[in-house]
Amino acid sequence: MLSKAIVTRTIAIIIAVIVIAAVAGAAIYMFTRPPMEKPVIRILFASTQLAPPAEQAFMVELLTEFYKETGIDVSFLPFGYVDIANKLEAEIKAGRITVSLVGGLSTEIDFFASKGLLEDLGRFGALGGRTFLEAAIRAVEDHKKIYGITTFVPWMTATFVVVINNKAFDYLPSGLTKDDVVKGTERWTWDAMLAWAKNIYEKTGKRLVGLPAGAGGLLHRLLHGYLYVSYTGYQAQKFNSPEAVQMWGLLKELWRYSHPESTTWSAMADPLLKEDVWLAWDHTARVISALKTSPEKFTVAPVPKGPVGRGYIVVLAGLAIPKGAPNQEEAWKLVEFLTRPSTQARIAERVGFFPVVSEATPAITDPGVKKIAEGVTAQLGARDSIAVAIPPLGGKAGDFIAIYREAFERIVLKGEDIGAVLSGLEPKLKAIFAELKMPEP
Repeated sequence: MLSKAIVTRTIAIIIAVIVIAAVAGAAIYMFTRPPMEKPVIRILFASTQLAPPAEQAFMVELLTEFYKETGIDVSFLPFGYVDIANKLEAEIKAGRITVSLVGGLSTEIDFFASKGLLEDLGRFGALGGRTFLEAAIRAVEDHKKIYGITTFVPWMTATFVVVINNKAFDYLPSGLTKDDVVKGTERWTWDAMLAWAKNIYEKTGKRLVGLPAGAGGLLHRLLHGYLYVSYTGYQAQKFNSPEAVQMWGLLKELWRYSHPESTTWSAMADPLLKEDVWLAWDHTARVISALKTSPEKFTVAPVPKGPVGRGYIVVLAGLAIPKGAPNQEEAWKLVEFLTRPSTQARIAERVGFFPVVSEATPAITDPGVKKIAEGVTAQLGARDSIAVAIPPLGGKAGDFIAIYREAFERIVLKGEDIGAVLSGLEPKLKAIFAELKMPEP
């Protein structure tokens, strides 16, 4: 049996060992723990673009990578155009600016610049390692001529195209070939598309044209930027004209062969994938998922032409820094990141907005994205093309859109007299441009 003295000494040794181990452990922890991180810089990035949930998720992913690279934490805030304009104006007037970077269409940025809400980006110097496309450079220079400053850096470009299920080519009407459609020849007209849709219906019994006429859909862009331009040469100037009456008659006929659920669809990707539609018109960003999922099923073509030409909208988005914005150097680092060729290629592949720098194109590997790029290129290269921009209407943009959508609802859906509807709505349209003191586009 151990003596009391031995037990006491043993307990003391054990306690000493425990204390020494604890002290050593603490010393090891203090030595190996990571150094204190620098304070995180946080900036707000407000944007009218990439607002749908899937596109927002992609931006969060992209900005997380930016944070890991730079330590700059970016909050991405999707806003409506009018909301951003009101927010910027109120904050700048109050001298309490919270937004460091703004993303929007070039026409939206034009409005911000006209109100004196933007910094001159020329002081940040050139962005190396990228060559901006000529059309994007021209847009920046046009702004500079008007406002005397560099108002924005090009960010993304897009347009609207026709996406075709390849099965539809078995039902082409007489006189129209696949080559006509893909290359956008003189024979690829809105009348030819109507004949094609009718032929499909008569031989399959199905209404397989798809138009995004639901809430949140961009049907109004088809009206003012495509059909009106193709038939009248203008978006609004000949709103009520014999040429416009002819156009609305064509659309009423085409609607007879449009899928019955078109009034519920805001985008064409899912209807295309489900083969609910074979001929669809929509924004490139809203068909990209269908092309990425099943590129072998689809062909992307330029839009048809009308009596005047092949009217279409070219969408250019840019990045701008608000006047007096906080953390401007950090915002410029984000501009550099978003316009890198590698980032631009990822934007194209993930959300369907196309690069504004030429070095990005070779980096696109997705076959579906390449198909869209081919269709866009054919559209931009058409000799009869009439490219237009969305009018910069500021707070009146919603009123402008509502007039075209009301005309569609009353003429196409309710069957009201075309002339009577256009005559009734024309004064409202003219009043918008009169109030803004700008010519009707």
